[in-house]
Amino acid sequence: MMKRLLCASLAAGLLLPCTAAWPQLTPGSLDVRWDEGAENCAASRQAPLQVHPYDAQTYILRENLCATFEAPFMYLLLGSSRALLIDTGDVAEPQQMPLAQAVLKLLPGDGADKLPLLVVHTHRHLDHRAGDTQFAALPKVQVVPYELAGVQKYYGFNDWPNGIAQLDLGDRTLDVLPTPGHNETHVSFYDRNTGLFFSGDFLMPGRLLIDDAAADLASAQRVAAFVKDRPVSHVLGGHIELDRAGETFPWESQYHPQERVLQMSKDDLLALPAAVSRFNGFYTQHGRFIMMNSMRVLLAMALALLIVLAALVLWLFRYVRRRRAARS
Repeated sequence: MMKRLLCASLAAGLLLPCTAAWPQLTPGSLDVRWDEGAENCAASRQAPLQVHPYDAQTYILRENLCATFEAPFMYLLLGSSRALLIDTGDVAEPQQMPLAQAVLKLLPGDGADKLPLLVVHTHRHLDHRAGDTQFAALPKVQVVPYELAGVQKYYGFNDWPNGIAQLDLGDRTLDVLPTPGHNETHVSFYDRNTGLFFSGDFLMPGRLLIDDAAADLASAQRVAAFVKDRPVSHVLGGHIELDRAGETFPWESQYHPQERVLQMSKDDLLALPAAVSRFNGFYTQHGRFIMMNSMRVLLAMALALLIVLAALVLWLFRYVRRRRAARS
């Protein structure tokens, strides 16, 4: 009680904020240059998977652009009792993408003593779960379902998309937040040890594809409220689609020269609600955020093309009729 009164007095008298004391975050390194793919992938031999140790217990994995233009990021977090893999990428065949092999090598222990692994997804899109088949039959590995009912059941979300779940890895706890909008099954993860916020496709340095604007705005507001008084070291998303100047690479490009860094910031999370509130439902660029509904954009383009074709047909019909009238 005395501590609360002292804090209140300091806040009122000295105008200093009193916030909860958070344990010191485990530091890590993002000093890495991601493979940029190639202009001609057929003529360029590159490793299909790049692995970067953020710290001794945290690994960032990325599928090579020449293996898939999606080039998704995956994250492996080690606890004392089990490990967590967030997403399994866009390539199913282990011969093309030895994801499970690489992950198992990073897990401590051998044979029966190998650290158990939990595989989760930020959302159900195929480029974030295609590698599930590599883990399905492995011992001491559990793959969490990616469909909405399975997600809700596993994490215990009884009032979706409200509530926060926890994953205990042993001396390492992650908060799981529902973040639908890009996809109805989307969740994001906050690691209390490192302060890393794993945002999947909800927030990343690229095109923010929004299927449900109202849900996305509500998710952005919940996330902003969650991180407001928590330390966030970096926000790590599912892809990079921007160069260092902030311009998007061409769609399905397998070559990313001068690619922007992966990490975003707490300020980006806090600014997201205001940006999403300005989304017009089709395509909006607001500050550093590029938002679009890909299906509506495609439909609009198709409609525009049909209008142009109809106008062309009408012009040809009138032209032919005038020519015939002139001859007669």
